[in-house]
Amino acid sequence: MRPLPGVGYDPPLISYYGDDFTGSTDVMEALASNGVDTVLFLKKPGGELVERFRQARAMGLAGTSRSESPDWMDVHLSDALRWLGGLDAELCHYKVCSTFDSSPGFGNIGKAIEIGANIFGNRTTSLIVGAPQIRRYTAFGQLFAAYQGRNYRIDRHPVMSRHPVTPMDEADILLHLARQTKLSSALLDCAGLTGPDVGGALGAALADDPAILLIDVLDSGTQAAAGQILWNALRDRGRFVCGSSGVEYALIEAWRQEGLIGAKPGFEPVGPVEQIAVVSGSVSPTTERQIRHALAHGFEAVALDPLHLTGDNAENEVERGVVAGLEILSRGASPVIFTALGPSADRGSEIDMREGARHRIGRGLGKIQKRLLGEAKLRRAVVAGGDTSSHALGEMGIEALTLTMPLPQTPGSPLCTAHGGALDGLQIALKGGQVGGDDYFSMIRAGRP
Repeated sequence: MRPLPGVGYDPPLISYYGDDFTGSTDVMEALASNGVDTVLFLKKPGGELVERFRQARAMGLAGTSRSESPDWMDVHLSDALRWLGGLDAELCHYKVCSTFDSSPGFGNIGKAIEIGANIFGNRTTSLIVGAPQIRRYTAFGQLFAAYQGRNYRIDRHPVMSRHPVTPMDEADILLHLARQTKLSSALLDCAGLTGPDVGGALGAALADDPAILLIDVLDSGTQAAAGQILWNALRDRGRFVCGSSGVEYALIEAWRQEGLIGAKPGFEPVGPVEQIAVVSGSVSPTTERQIRHALAHGFEAVALDPLHLTGDNAENEVERGVVAGLEILSRGASPVIFTALGPSADRGSEIDMREGARHRIGRGLGKIQKRLLGEAKLRRAVVAGGDTSSHALGEMGIEALTLTMPLPQTPGSPLCTAHGGALDGLQIALKGGQVGGDDYFSMIRAGRP
């Protein structure tokens, strides 16, 4: 690996772009909890901030492409990937949600692969989606995900098959991707990965020189094989890769075997705080259960109208949320400020009639959270909802995140430390809509995994 010009230190093992903020912290958790020192930047950093984290073996850039159009990607994603390419990491990862929800018009993964492959000069872009650590599995190209202790094919998943923006109605990843790109694709399936001739199976999958190669990950064995293949056999075909945090989980064992990383570090519980503030733009039934659990355990609710939050008088709704939240905090309780309490309260059809309305919901919640944290001097907070987090943190002035406490029972939504701006040192958790146990908010307040 070559040192960066004028900087004098080795470039990272991997750089990555997260298509939303919760997905970005998911990757950071996968890496840092396994001994890969990682920093996640929330926007392209200046040289001083990069120098502050010069020791990092992995550098990420959190983005919003999951909720953006292909035209947006042409401009903004291209710029982000060129910056990441300048870090000269061994691999650059475009991180997508492990449920692969996307469409031609929103979060187009095929478009992202086209952009990245062109910038990095890929011959083949490797794609890994399965990640058993977060209960996501691919078998013969089909995607499965857990919900409430059961595994579902993604097109029959109780939540993701009904996603309000990008419902997953196709479990075959490459068929789903073919709606978004004309790039050729192939599959290295789990039978090939576990058979007597893995090299032969890989050669057969690459025989027609596909632009995209999906590698199944079903269990620890196929994950280890996928990591070895990605690191040792496919890097020469393209430094740009795509997939969930399954990419990092697959690579970790390969890196450890080569002595590039050490043993897993230990993380101590951070301990409780008396109060936290939660904002949520999620309509997921998982988040609904978490809110209801919180309300039964010392939290108090503030229900906001999402249409008011996206209308001409949005600042009035923001102010209402701030006043109500501060009143709850003054009584010693913790506020949960939300725009929906589960799917039955989803007003998505009305929201989508207003261009950019979903982004404005996230920004409005971010404004509320920033004021609550500053005026009440809170040390810990939660933002719930993947798209919500992406736009909320943009309003909060945070420049970077590092891992503070992984949550093994709730992988993908760790407690992080914020760096930069007025909220430097804040402990914050970003939670995707379908992530976490019912006691998630209480667990963050208690500071225990």
